[in-house]
Amino acid sequence: MFAAYSPGYFVDLGNGHPFPMRKYPQVHATLTAEGTLPRDRVVEPCEASCDDLLLVHHPEYLDRLFHGALAPAEQRRLGFPWSPALVRRSRLAAHGTLLMARRALADGIAANLAGGSHHAFPDHGEGYCALNDVAVAIQALRREGRARRFALIDCDAHQGNGNHAIFAGDSEAFTFSMHGQRNYPEAKVPGDWDIGLPDGTPDAAYLPALEDALPQVLDRARPDLVFYIAGADPYGGDRLGRLALSLEGLRGRDLLVLSACRARGIPAVITFAGGYAQDLRHTVEAHCNTIRAAAHLFG
Repeated sequence: MFAAYSPGYFVDLGNGHPFPMRKYPQVHATLTAEGTLPRDRVVEPCEASCDDLLLVHHPEYLDRLFHGALAPAEQRRLGFPWSPALVRRSRLAAHGTLLMARRALADGIAANLAGGSHHAFPDHGEGYCALNDVAVAIQALRREGRARRFALIDCDAHQGNGNHAIFAGDSEAFTFSMHGQRNYPEAKVPGDWDIGLPDGTPDAAYLPALEDALPQVLDRARPDLVFYIAGADPYGGDRLGRLALSLEGLRGRDLLVLSACRARGIPAVITFAGGYAQDLRHTVEAHCNTIRAAAHLFG
């Protein structure tokens, strides 16, 4: 399988910032060293074009983001300090998801070793998400005539409010989110199907609920392509997730989603979204396990 990665996915946020930027180079290094991702299957994206970004985002917001003119309240809502490197990182990740969506349509599976920025809205960023890479990829694929119908299967611990808002009323983009009900964002944006879980939900409750939902999601969506937003933050050791999956449970989740797609012949593209474990190694392992599951199932 192919995957997108750039050294530019890492931005130095300084000491003490809660977002674990180091996970990106560590995941890439682990997967290439062990051979799960041969180096000739790793594609380096460039920065997403303004034409692509404008398919989703308002020009006024992009102008403020690109030129460091976000108001202090906008930066607090985003959760990142502004820098040119942050803008570049966001554009690289958006292009990585588009590249891998095209690759998935050709090969059946592909992954971006970043992305899944499901809290980004057309006119603002929030929750560590500046640009909505999945939405940009969907609209670019539609413009190119490569695909028309999509399913967004969001298994991050936090509801994909930005995706839900962008695709509200879009009958050809089905938004499914399985998340912690009492977790961020406080004000949920209704999607096509939301499963809000109580704090502390373990493997034994999470996995059967997901297994039951997946055939219904795919039957209702009838997608040409699935975007799997595979957050590592449902892990029980996550600082922000509030759920209680084990690493093995997360791997079981990945296998359920990807097996359901493979069984129906529906191509899938993986994005990473969140992951904030107390021990960074556990977040890295969870993300690596997602790619290992895909490589195992699809070869």
